[in-house]
Amino acid sequence: MMEAIRYDVVVVGGGPGGLAAAQGARLAGAASVLVLERENRLGGILNQCVHDGFGLVRYRETLTGPEYAQRAREEARSAGADLMTGAMVTGLTRDRTLTAVTRRGLLTCQAGAVVLATGCRERTRGAIAIPGTRPAGVYTAGTAQNLMNTKNLLVGRRVVVLGSGDIGLIMARRMKWEGIDVKMVLGERASGLLRNYIQCIKDWDIPIRFSHTVVQIHGRKRITGVTIAPVAKDGSPDLEGSQYIRCDLLVVAAGLIPETELWKKIYFSEGKVPCEIKSEDE
Repeated sequence: MMEAIRYDVVVVGGGPGGLAAAQGARLAGAASVLVLERENRLGGILNQCVHDGFGLVRYRETLTGPEYAQRAREEARSAGADLMTGAMVTGLTRDRTLTAVTRRGLLTCQAGAVVLATGCRERTRGAIAIPGTRPAGVYTAGTAQNLMNTKNLLVGRRVVVLGSGDIGLIMARRMKWEGIDVKMVLGERASGLLRNYIQCIKDWDIPIRFSHTVVQIHGRKRITGVTIAPVAKDGSPDLEGSQYIRCDLLVVAAGLIPETELWKKIYFSEGKVPCEIKSEDE
């Protein structure tokens, strides 16, 4: 077990938010700042976002995700923050004691302040309750992005994208670049940036259909197609207008859920329940 250490500020999460928080803490006068990142590389999700468009506000220029992440790492390090990768935080108490599993063993850290920059996780096919079988070829947008951009893997040949936000639009274009036949992008409404709609959909002539969703996944070992249907005003699918689309890949870009497991540990360890979690009797 490693010896317990003390820091004025400990930031959990080495993505762009965590790195900016660490830099800001140092510039604001914190004598010692530590960033704990569970992955082996700082930068978070930006490391797999090879498209540009980052940095327009902060740096007044357009950068790819990895370029932005590199600048954020350099700025946090230059400000004097200690950056530790391969450190998975597993515990957090009310007195700001953190425990983390690292390459060297179990780390215990006492912090004057803790910043949770743990990001989000994606809503999966199960989280939005799409009926059907459970074949291979159903991915969240982030998983497909990681496989394509960091591992150089082709995830399919014919794809339907469920989600018309920025990540859904960007992934539709990314797969088009790789020669994948983008059959259709489905979404509740045009929720992404206008520039992404123009650059990713209009410029590449990708079919998009609003107020539609996937109501059935087909296939056993591998997905063979999906059934889509229009969505009524009350949010229910109109199965009479359903249509079958043949594909071997479904990419779900259905939004993000904040990662809150660490702060929940504080409440549950003391027998308390977070305010937004209600009992079945309420």
